[in-house]
Amino acid sequence: MVKILGGYQTDFARNWLKEGVSIVEAFKECVNGALESSHLNARDIETIHVGNAAAELFLSQGHLGALSIEADPSLRGLPSARHEAACASGSVAALAASAELEAGRYDVALVIGIEQMKTVDPQKCGEFLGTAAWYEKEAKGIEFPFPKLFGQLGVAYMDRFGLDHGYYSECQSYLSDLMFNNARLNKNAQARNWDISNMSDKLTARISPEITVKDCSQITDGAVAIIIASDKFTSQYAKTRGFDLESIPTILGWGHTTAPIALSDKLSESENDTYVLPHARRAITDAYRRAGIAGHSSIDSYEFHDCFTTTSYASIDLVGLTKPGDNHLAIEKGWIEKDGLLPLNPSGGLIGAGHPVGATGVRQLLDSYLQVSERAGPYQTQLKNKKVLAVNIGGSGTTTVATVIGTGKT
Repeated sequence: MVKILGGYQTDFARNWLKEGVSIVEAFKECVNGALESSHLNARDIETIHVGNAAAELFLSQGHLGALSIEADPSLRGLPSARHEAACASGSVAALAASAELEAGRYDVALVIGIEQMKTVDPQKCGEFLGTAAWYEKEAKGIEFPFPKLFGQLGVAYMDRFGLDHGYYSECQSYLSDLMFNNARLNKNAQARNWDISNMSDKLTARISPEITVKDCSQITDGAVAIIIASDKFTSQYAKTRGFDLESIPTILGWGHTTAPIALSDKLSESENDTYVLPHARRAITDAYRRAGIAGHSSIDSYEFHDCFTTTSYASIDLVGLTKPGDNHLAIEKGWIEKDGLLPLNPSGGLIGAGHPVGATGVRQLLDSYLQVSERAGPYQTQLKNKKVLAVNIGGSGTTTVATVIGTGKT
């Protein structure tokens, strides 16, 4: 199995352009932080995988796999690659790195997720992000296409399960408030210092009939790095450093699915299915199966891709906490709160912590690592199973990567 030895996240509240920080400097910060966290140096790294969604658009810069070696001279000469799967780019990079370790090609991999987005205004950013949909059919010429697309996911839930629009909107408001509250405990969260009470006019501005600004993740600059290793390397690593091998977090199981890229095709395909997003559900159950666990009752919390409140609402049935259509019960009963039955996004998620699109999947893995190793600080949740689920989604529910992380000690 693949172990996570440590990681580092930049402060998601920062604006690199205003600071005069280049993407190379961001690479250096997160890589050096991950090495220090892992008690390793750059010479220990054998392969590099970078998750990035749209640097060509935001920065006119491609070839980020090669750019990553500028973080440290000792990385020069190593194999590197950049992976793009829209907002799931980071987790796809982690999957590729894990596969190399499992194949025995290498023993230590550096996984980086990075995105600089605050180089353009929100409208242009929305246009750039529209390329993660079927651009010609779903985004071209449409202002802020993704809030409109994910609003349709909300409509699908309301229509299929007979939910009142007003009540569904109350659930959405609860979910965003929960994320802002969780984010206040996270020192790297974008919204940790936001005064929500004085931002009501801005946050309640409606982008589509189902989506307000408050329902959306925000434009974020951020970089995250984790270091993962094979069992062989980790065994010696733990022995020489006096660490307990069983306490080192492990990638226990994973799932990876791809649905049709057009949201209308997804929703049409799922009309006769139990789940509105069956492909996402399958990625999650695949991760459960590979991890050897029965389901949500075996995990302590979950990091879910809440790019909009409509996806955080959907997450409740997708992870198995309720049956489809009963999602509201988890909200009414407080099950997804930090001290609830199955906390959702104790980090603050994408809405509270921020969403640098190519970095989010790696950030979710880092936060899962912090939870199961009891290093999450103020946003640490109670551990019974020492297992956490991370779900990263690219496009409008198109690419889903689910990962179960846990330790050998229970």
